[in-house]
Amino acid sequence: MQPPFSFIVLTYNEEIHLPRLLQSIAGLQAPLFVLDSGSMDDTLTIAQSYNATIARHPFVNHPQQWHHALTCFNITTPWVVCLDADHTVTPELYQLLADFNPDGYAGINGIYFNRKNYFKGKWIKHGGYYPFYLLKMFRYGIGYSDLNENMDHRFVVNGATTIWKQGWLLEENLKENQIAFWIDKHNRYSDQLAMEEVERMQQLRIQTIKPRLTGNPDERTAQLKQWWWKLPRYVRPAVYFSYRLIFKLGILDGRTGIIFHFLQGFWFRLMVDIKIDELLKKQHEGRSKRP
Repeated sequence: MQPPFSFIVLTYNEEIHLPRLLQSIAGLQAPLFVLDSGSMDDTLTIAQSYNATIARHPFVNHPQQWHHALTCFNITTPWVVCLDADHTVTPELYQLLADFNPDGYAGINGIYFNRKNYFKGKWIKHGGYYPFYLLKMFRYGIGYSDLNENMDHRFVVNGATTIWKQGWLLEENLKENQIAFWIDKHNRYSDQLAMEEVERMQQLRIQTIKPRLTGNPDERTAQLKQWWWKLPRYVRPAVYFSYRLIFKLGILDGRTGIIFHFLQGFWFRLMVDIKIDELLKKQHEGRSKRP
């Protein structure tokens, strides 16, 4: 019997990751859809070996790519599960999916999975990185990609959600074991995030999700972002890094974890702040040159 959900996966040169993910969900026998953005390795061959329906679309950013994925395929199941190629479904999450009965979720439109994030082979357990809930499963046609975000992608559903706290989704990008890849990737991300924040300053973007500290995980994040945007640039990366390392016990993640918290919590945020100033300066100079 076909399960009441389909899997959608985004790919780009993911031959190192895709077999791991697809093997972890193969036994569920759910329809599989893969949206690829121009892979030049064996990604599509691997996807075809798992009977995936494949489409191609140029990559702009994750929110736009997910928007296309949710609108280009002929999805016939009432629910979808949206995963990245570097994810792996653990046996506990697999069992929750295998036992999923829509009748037990009347009035629920979305389900959060509990993510475990790995960096250079180490689980980042502290620093605010666990537990960490991602909205990955929702009713098809109700959930959608938040296009008001450039980089920090999330899905949105109207209505009630629930959390599978014991169903873990592992996230480990093996390409990031080479620090040059991580830096290059996050340098690009900092471009996107700096532009997004400048556009928010100029009221060209609004938050899709209502900020609420007592709400669901994404509503709490939306509230924290509002506070973040009000902090002074160049000060906030140091504050955030200290918060993660000390108050959220990131120091307990050991040397590899501390490197991760420094790179992701300080270096990346500092790059964003520097690029915000560069963008504002460029815009100011452009206005000054106008007749």
